[in-house]
Amino acid sequence: MERHIKAPLTDEDAKTLKAGDYVYITGTIYTARDAAHLRMDEALDQNQPLPIALAHNIIYYMGPSPAREGRPIGSAGPTTASRMDKYAPRLLDLGLKGMIGKGKRSDAVREAIVRNNAVYFAAVGGAGALLSKSITASEVVAYDDLGTEAIRRLTVENFPVIVVVDADGNNLYETAVKAYREETEVKNYDPRKPDQRDAEH
Repeated sequence: MERHIKAPLTDEDAKTLKAGDYVYITGTIYTARDAAHLRMDEALDQNQPLPIALAHNIIYYMGPSPAREGRPIGSAGPTTASRMDKYAPRLLDLGLKGMIGKGKRSDAVREAIVRNNAVYFAAVGGAGALLSKSITASEVVAYDDLGTEAIRRLTVENFPVIVVVDADGNNLYETAVKAYREETEVKNYDPRKPDQRDAEH
């Protein structure tokens, strides 16, 4: 199913998104990678405020390349999401509503997604130049000394992602594998051959 949503993400939109949905995001999202997540985690440990509001926001696991002249940002492809797994549950419990990255997430992240009616999206790896065309503005808002890993506020228009883990805990990577296996079994089924499972008994 194809969906167009606004960011920040409402509870209603988050709950209605389903694993496998093709989604186009318009609005404001934030970038943060390993180093920025570590700093936010340390700030929370010290009871210090975070540099960005988490409630209903989406964090994109991305560090852009330098922008070309006339462009707000350079190549903007996703980084591996599992590198943020140890930080994500805490941020989700504090109101983070969405995450964008690539690859699988841990069981702890999946449980936190369900617990908080949140969602994990995947952006297409290797398509950073194409993804950057959906980014109309970029501004560093925290941890400027981290360079490419600084936290940025992005304005996006029809930014393309796919729902991987939805608020019910459905995981596209698991359901896609299951569907592929079932489809392969159907294609390979030959009614002229005896059922091997029956023959074994």
